[in-house]
Amino acid sequence: MAELEIVFWNWWVLALILLVIELLAPGFFFLWMAASGFVTGCLLLLIPAMDIKLQVSIFSVLSVAFITLWKLYGKKHPIATDHPLLNKRGQQYIGRVFSLYKPIENGEGKIKVDDSIWKVHGEDCGISTKVKVTAVRGTVFDVERLE
Repeated sequence: MAELEIVFWNWWVLALILLVIELLAPGFFFLWMAASGFVTGCLLLLIPAMDIKLQVSIFSVLSVAFITLWKLYGKKHPIATDHPLLNKRGQQYIGRVFSLYKPIENGEGKIKVDDSIWKVHGEDCGISTKVKVTAVRGTVFDVERLE
C-alpha cells in the first residue's frame, strides 16, 4: 500500500476549510487551527521532504499553542463593554426595590419584576412590603426588608 503523500497546498486547503467553519461557528477556535494549517503548509513548502507524522505533529502542537495563547490573552485583556450585565439578568436587579407579590413565609416569597415573577429569600414579612434585592443565587433573590 502506498504511503499518503501530502503537499503544501493540502494544508492550505485545510486552513481554508477551517476558516469557513470559523465563519459558521465563531469563537476564534477554528481560526487558530487554520493559522496552524497555513504555517504547516508554509513549512512543507520550504522543506518538501518532511514526513507526514512530523507534519501532523507540527499542526497539532501549533494548534494547541495558538489556542492556549489566545485564551491567555483573552483573560488578560477582556473586552470592555458599556453593558457588562447584559446577559446576567438577575445581577441587573441587585440594589433595586420591589413590593412583595406574595408574602415571605418561612423565608420564601415572591416579587413581580416587570412581566415576570421571581422567588425571594429573606425575613418573613407581609404582602406589598418593600424589599431591596441584595444578592442573586441562581433564580432566587436574597432580599432585605425596607423600613
